[in-house]
Amino acid sequence: MEISESEFKEITDYVKLNYGINLKNKRTLVVGRLENYLVRNGYKSYNEYITKIKNDPKSREALTLVNQLTTNHTYFLRENLHFNYMKDIVLPQILAKEADKKSVYIWSGAASTGEEPYTIVMTLHDFFKTRPGWDTRILATDISTDVLNYAKEGVYMNEQLESIPSSWKKIYFEKYSPEKMRLKKSIRDDVIFRVQNLMQPLSFKNKFHIVFLRNVMIYFDDDTKFKLVNKIYDCMRPGGYLFIGMTEVLDKRNTNFKYIQSSIYQKI
Repeated sequence: MEISESEFKEITDYVKLNYGINLKNKRTLVVGRLENYLVRNGYKSYNEYITKIKNDPKSREALTLVNQLTTNHTYFLRENLHFNYMKDIVLPQILAKEADKKSVYIWSGAASTGEEPYTIVMTLHDFFKTRPGWDTRILATDISTDVLNYAKEGVYMNEQLESIPSSWKKIYFEKYSPEKMRLKKSIRDDVIFRVQNLMQPLSFKNKFHIVFLRNVMIYFDDDTKFKLVNKIYDCMRPGGYLFIGMTEVLDKRNTNFKYIQSSIYQKI
């Protein structure tokens, strides 16, 4: 199925407007992700597909567009420097500040298939295991319902767990099948999964001590990234830490976050 320039522009403009994702230079990705789906579902053209979505932006087809076009590559302990920094620097600060409330508020803003939020929770359980009474639940969001449904199950292939310490496997996982393991209920229950479009208003009950928003903003243009970072700043507590992807950077001229070190920022 051929895609015309006008059809490609219509799809990429729609995705940019509604989800902030810039795919204007990703023609091969767009065609590769959508062509088989359109053929299988009897569409005669890309125009027919995008017209149907525009006519009903809350439809299953609109949801499918997001699920098809978003990339969700992640793994346990990815960019492990962040988890070590959280354990060694950030959590001791929270321990001192929140000793009376015993609450730590963390948001994984691009949860994907769950490896990041579950790594955060296992890190929390490790840190607080000798400090009982702390609320270690975290919020994990993504725009894709497909990956969130996968993440909620907490089931992973054995080879996906190769980066995890053997002690974590013994404590936090249980055998699911000969080829798979599942996170124990105590870990799964500590992650609250929710659909969240980062382009929409961010409204949360509590402000966060820590926000992970890693390897997401590479898909946004500068203006979209600037607006998103400012919204996240408003969702965080003074002294809170923002972790972004190791290859990402915030423009110091357009953010109130203080640069701590590569990919780590703090709200002052």
